[in-house]
Amino acid sequence: MASKKHKKIAKTKDGHNLTRTRELFHVNPVVPFQRESVPAPHIHVFDYSPDHFSELEHPAIDACFSYKDNGHNTWINVGGIRKEEVETICNHFNIHYLIVEDILSVGQRPKMDEMDNVLYCLLNMLYFNEETGTVETEQISILLGKDYVICFQDDAERDVFDNLREKLRVPTSKLRQSKPDYLCYALLDTIVDNYYEVMEKLGERIENLEEEIIRFSNTGSLPDINNLRKEMIVLKRNVVPVRDLVNGFIRSDSDLLEERTTKYFKDVHDHIIQASDLSENYRDMMINLQDLYLSNVNLKMNEVMKVMAIVTCLLAPATVIGGIFGMNFDRIPTLHNQYGFFLAVSFMILIPAFMLYTFKKRGWF
Repeated sequence: MASKKHKKIAKTKDGHNLTRTRELFHVNPVVPFQRESVPAPHIHVFDYSPDHFSELEHPAIDACFSYKDNGHNTWINVGGIRKEEVETICNHFNIHYLIVEDILSVGQRPKMDEMDNVLYCLLNMLYFNEETGTVETEQISILLGKDYVICFQDDAERDVFDNLREKLRVPTSKLRQSKPDYLCYALLDTIVDNYYEVMEKLGERIENLEEEIIRFSNTGSLPDINNLRKEMIVLKRNVVPVRDLVNGFIRSDSDLLEERTTKYFKDVHDHIIQASDLSENYRDMMINLQDLYLSNVNLKMNEVMKVMAIVTCLLAPATVIGGIFGMNFDRIPTLHNQYGFFLAVSFMILIPAFMLYTFKKRGWF
């Protein structure tokens, strides 16, 4: 039953196998990308300080302008990217146009920049699609400025920041009592921690596939291996560059980062190194699984060839005896004997039986 189930999944994956390959390897950042038109973005604003808190959802773009230099810490989260809103917000907060281009781009490598007293980082949030067994990415841009953090993310319907929103609503939480640089750290830490959840899902798929290969090793295993190897590419492509991104925060001398916050970024750096090593381990496991699959296929082929060789050897005496007594000679021993036929048949049975006993005794099968 398990084998049939995996075959069905493999057939489903093969339907978009070629499309998945194009998504992975046909990315050219120098070619201008035209974003699809999306509905009005979802804007969620948190304005807070140790003794102040306000939350505003779905405000107009103009309503965000009042949060600049208002004496509080502000987190503006924009879900769903449209060029008009991005440029309007960035122009008001004096964001460099190169950063605006990166926000509007697609397929960028995770990175961190510092321009005009603004720290900017771009990376991807990862999600695991249980139905298709694929790793889905969502680009997010985080801007850290004086007393504010602005996030631009592709999808307005999902993210991994609900726990941070709950902490901001608690007056005594460390997030509420800290500066925006700590919020920036918390955002990065939450994204990196979510990588482990995705890797855990992939790890379960690898374990199930390994068990299937060992127990069944059917033809549906190879497509599953190839599909999982592609997801390993997605994982590694998005996880490994984040090390340099976090290093940029650790090494930065910007006044936007307090010295005490550096140790928190070092903690994120430790987590991302571990995640990177784990992605390498998964990649090695997939290579080993492919080798295991090929070894099992070769082993089965050897078993088939061994059975065929034994059958051929067992039939050889009958073939020889039949060939001798089938020759056109007048004088052949026992040719005209009334028991000649039975003697020949007896030899045809006894000799292969003795050979079978000898093969078994020597452990040839």
